[in-house]
Amino acid sequence: MLIVKRMRFPIEVILVCIRWYMAYPLSCRHLEEMMEERGVSVDHSTASRWAIRFLPKLENIFRRKYKRSVGRSWRMDETYIKVKSAWEYFYRAVDKEENTINFLLTVKRDKAAVMLFFKKQ
Repeated sequence: MLIVKRMRFPIEVILVCIRWYMAYPLSCRHLEEMMEERGVSVDHSTASRWAIRFLPKLENIFRRKYKRSVGRSWRMDETYIKVKSAWEYFYRAVDKEENTINFLLTVKRDKAAVMLFFKKQ
């Protein structure tokens, strides 16, 4: 649950700014202009502070609510792919039905770090 006590703006304004900031390639100054066109005077530094404050909390909420449950059995695939003319290691965690649970792209091969990453998820 988001705690918005002692906030100057309603939660709807805050969530709209955060959504636009994450969904589109906008800067906080662009958000300031867009909100000004809609009659809401928001400073770009305020929008930036909202993003810093609320995005980690929203990520945790969405992970808990929408992340598929994974059974006890999963495996990791590893392959070497070319991304923007550079070779990188692509790791993918898959469940029994071959659905991708999570993935990681790294420059160096480090299986222990990858396993820690997948267990943390």
